Amino acid sequence: MSNIKYITRIDKVKELNPEEKNSLQPIVEQYAFRTNSYYNSLINWDDPDDPIRRISIPTEEEKIDWGRLDASNEHNYTMAPGLEHKYNDTALLLVVDVCAVYCRFCFRKRLFMEYNDEVVRDVSHGIEYIKEHPEINNVLLTGGDPLIMSTKKLENIIKQLRDIEHVKIIRIGSKIPAFNPFRIIDDPSLPKMLSKYSTDHKKIYIMTHFNHPTEITDTAIKGLGILRKSGVLLVNQTPMIKGVNDDPEVLAELFDKLSYIGVPPYYVFQGRPVAGNKTFAVPLEKGLEIFELARIKGSGLAKRARFAMSHATGKVEIMGLTEENIYFKYQRAANEENQGRIMVFKRNPDAYWLDDYDELVEEFSFMAPVNMYEVY
Repeated sequence: MSNIKYITRIDKVKELNPEEKNSLQPIVEQYAFRTNSYYNSLINWDDPDDPIRRISIPTEEEKIDWGRLDASNEHNYTMAPGLEHKYNDTALLLVVDVCAVYCRFCFRKRLFMEYNDEVVRDVSHGIEYIKEHPEINNVLLTGGDPLIMSTKKLENIIKQLRDIEHVKIIRIGSKIPAFNPFRIIDDPSLPKMLSKYSTDHKKIYIMTHFNHPTEITDTAIKGLGILRKSGVLLVNQTPMIKGVNDDPEVLAELFDKLSYIGVPPYYVFQGRPVAGNKTFAVPLEKGLEIFELARIKGSGLAKRARFAMSHATGKVEIMGLTEENIYFKYQRAANEENQGRIMVFKRNPDAYWLDDYDELVEEFSFMAPVNMYEVY
């Protein structure tokens, strides 16, 4: 059995010196802080730029004035307490406002602040909404991290969803496999519960959040193996993070290691322009170049990820660059008229988000009828 200790006060991080603890106190008063002894053990404390340290330990650069707390306007899609419905067939349930460790680059840090009311402990209103909308076949459990909940509480939610015939896929977004794999290893009731509800015809997917190759430890691999044997499917998504994985060699290694252990790379996200996150932001066009250079290095199984942003209007893939232009495509859209829409903008090397492009060159959609003989 493990003995993982959670640390919620910066002055209790024994590896930091008194001056560092003092200088970081104002940061943790603004943005929530939480780490644990397992994850801290992955940090090379002699390296101030250690990537795992950047993920979990605050920096003074978080004080830089940039962005806003709800950069993708998620509140616009809240249809019931704790439930967001942005895309026709997918609903999102915010089921918990706690994580095993709080990522410093979190795009939902607003949920961990005082007076947050987006997360509810009673999901009954969200469940009722899903029941009343038969177009929803896919439900994502998120927060916070659902796997930090007790197995009993998590099962209560999953069972209610499985009782809804039109819900075919349940997804669980979780960084627990990286932050504290002992949560999986030490609780045999968790895989037993998952195996009960991840059936041949209705699978549970766990969307893991490995950001750097160092996180893929033997212990993490053991936890992932337990999840896989329970019948769930695993895929990985990560943002592009400055100082963590904004290097083609590092990102390629992450893709490779994930492919070796059977966790397909799913999405690499452009970091949202969220308050406090400027120090983690990578210019969009530079990010695309890093992403493509990383993909070149891997096998077909290692290069399945797409580079995209979760924009207020939809999930927009960053497709490619020419000398003058950049190409975007809506993979998912809140407005049906945008489905499949491709946008070509003049390049802007200083852009971090779709909103930073203002010179539209061309737009078209594959949703419209196309004469393939004319195209080819």
